[in-house]
Amino acid sequence: MASTLDRPLAPGRASDTARPGVSLTDGLLLLMSIIWGINYAVVKYGAALVSPLAYNSLRVAIAAVVLVVIVAARRGERLARRDLLALLALGVLGNGVYQVFFVEGIARTRAGDASLVLAAAPVFIAIMGRMMGIERVGARAIAGIVLSIGGIGLVVFGATGSTHGQSTLFGNMLVLAGCICWALYSVLLKPFANRIDALRISAVTAVGGAVPLLLVALPSLAATDWRHVPLGAFGALAYSAIGALVIAYLFWYRGIRVLGPTRTAMYSNLQPVVAILFAWAFLSEVPTLWQWLGAATIIAGVILTRT
Repeated sequence: MASTLDRPLAPGRASDTARPGVSLTDGLLLLMSIIWGINYAVVKYGAALVSPLAYNSLRVAIAAVVLVVIVAARRGERLARRDLLALLALGVLGNGVYQVFFVEGIARTRAGDASLVLAAAPVFIAIMGRMMGIERVGARAIAGIVLSIGGIGLVVFGATGSTHGQSTLFGNMLVLAGCICWALYSVLLKPFANRIDALRISAVTAVGGAVPLLLVALPSLAATDWRHVPLGAFGALAYSAIGALVIAYLFWYRGIRVLGPTRTAMYSNLQPVVAILFAWAFLSEVPTLWQWLGAATIIAGVILTRT
């Protein structure tokens, strides 16, 4: 989102000491949304300088190592073998398959389009949760789902009129496939999120995704002449690994602990706006009418679904 890492599940509940009004936590969550919004353009830039698979496998691997080190430093209780294996398997879906669709899609479409499609992930989560009997969906949520699906259609199929033609449409469809993978991962992860520390879950699932990603990307990694890779690619790699997948995650978990999942999750609605504006300024992606219409429709639907 962006990515599973870019758009984590919101487990946990608010701290008993949560305070009303604007706080330091709100400021950190605003910074988190900016980091994630900018990350769409950063990933697109980095994936243009290095093979998308090589770039993405390295950033997820770096994030996994850092997260594991943080969890190890906390010296918490060890996971049961059954939970460990299940989370590693889920990581293949949420941080492996999803990341392949995400980076290959964003390499073929506009960063703004990708952010808007992924902004609808909560809608797919609501649909799958209802189908699996995990969550009940009321009339307001159903209206939000319909709105968001319409917004996705505007963004995805509006690409057929762009100067990039079918490649942009194909890119949007790849991002949409990734969005569905992320939604399924989030729903399947919910039982674990109710009883296991969120940071520990992120570390284990990151490892679960990094291993197959590195294996799939081995030919691309070996074929890349790293001595001639522009310095900007390494900067983008550092930002999207440490900034988007580690630092922003820590802000997210603070929000979950202090403000609760609902209030924290609402900050993610700012990501598409940041992504579109940043891509406009630095990638010359002039926002289209389809994007503005899709953005308004998706965000309105997400708000309805979450409230």
